[in-house]
Amino acid sequence: MEISEAIVQAAKYVGAGICMGFAAIGPAIGEGNIGAHAMDAMARQPEMAGNLQIRMIIADAIAETTGLYGLLISFMILFA
Repeated sequence: MEISEAIVQAAKYVGAGICMGFAAIGPAIGEGNIGAHAMDAMARQPEMAGNLQIRMIIADAIAETTGLYGLLISFMILFA
């Protein structure tokens, strides 16, 4: 393997790592905020806990999709 191919391969790994680094931070912060605010809302209105929990789970699923998109992009960087 030539040195130029090794540099390209290393750049692909670094690029995929940076992509996943940024793609993991955003959903983690977003899901933490969603959970914290849902707990605050449930503490204020306990009778709405069931409805709030359903909406919290849906919001968490939507926030998680950005992490999955980042994973997809990093796989595309590595294998395409």
